[in-house]
Amino acid sequence: MNAKTATTRATEIVLPGVVEPDGLHVRVRDLPAPGEGQVVLRMEATGVSFAEQQMRLGKYYDQPAFPFVPGYDVVGTVVAAGPGVDRALRGHRFAVVTKVGAWASHLIVEAGDLVPVPDGVDAAAAETVAVNGVTAWQMLYRTAKVKRGDTIVVLGANGGVGSTLVQLAKHAGIKVIGTASARNLDAIRELGAIPVDYRDPNMYARIRELAPEGVDAVFDHVGGPALKESWKLVRRGGALVNYGSAATKDEPGSGMLPVLKLFGQLMVWNLLPNGKRAGFYNFWAGKRFRLNTFRARLRDDLVQVLNLVESGAVTPQIAARIPLPEAAAALALAESRTVVGKVIIVPGQ
Repeated sequence: MNAKTATTRATEIVLPGVVEPDGLHVRVRDLPAPGEGQVVLRMEATGVSFAEQQMRLGKYYDQPAFPFVPGYDVVGTVVAAGPGVDRALRGHRFAVVTKVGAWASHLIVEAGDLVPVPDGVDAAAAETVAVNGVTAWQMLYRTAKVKRGDTIVVLGANGGVGSTLVQLAKHAGIKVIGTASARNLDAIRELGAIPVDYRDPNMYARIRELAPEGVDAVFDHVGGPALKESWKLVRRGGALVNYGSAATKDEPGSGMLPVLKLFGQLMVWNLLPNGKRAGFYNFWAGKRFRLNTFRARLRDDLVQVLNLVESGAVTPQIAARIPLPEAAAALALAESRTVVGKVIIVPGQ
């Protein structure tokens, strides 16, 4: 394929504004040829994360103006390379974290963002742990700095990030207490967590019974008023890691206000002289000012997770595989909170 002259026909899913899942649009267009340092990737698997659910409501921090193509990450094969890109990349499979744009049959990405996927790992499996795996790995080891023998709490242990957190922690010899709805308790028990029903009004008391001396880390994507209860669970020397505000997702108004409140509360707690740490995990920290460092860290961490998938130590939790033209159904299923793992979008027929 001649990168200067060839065009690629791409099917894309467009988020036109604040709409219900069935308000997504499907469009077909010709992609331009890849530019300097870019490649065209043929999508083999993308997926639905909490970020797209927030974007649908216009509540994700720093999301682009409507309309745009969502899709936080993707696994696919390079089919064309622009100037300055090694042509040997063509025909090989890679994972890419895109933030937006991945809900497409083909897309243009920067070659520097490509992370190779081992031949023994299925595309959907690799997609399941792309952003989720990097997020879980970095929160465990770069943010909370957990170690063998520690005890942690994972809120939403049935979700994409949560189910990966549980498996990574168990593999490292860490005790995990995980919360989920009653219908998913058996599933997270099988992953290796001690299950607690998050709809139980005494959930935090139940966790304290399981860890009366406190825990070494709490991973909380819920935020909201109950965040203080997560903070109380942390023992001296431990860490509260917040990475979202699911509790305020459906509240009217700007999505920034709940996040700013979170930042403020976490900063105050972090200054208290009690030997505990509190912080907000930001996947994109450092990218703007230290791009090469950001890319190297992401690549190193994702390779670690993919190697664990290839070895069988981590089993990606795939909730469903839904064709690209039915992305609305994929989004609705993910938002139903009834599934274990990540809803995967695959190419249409």
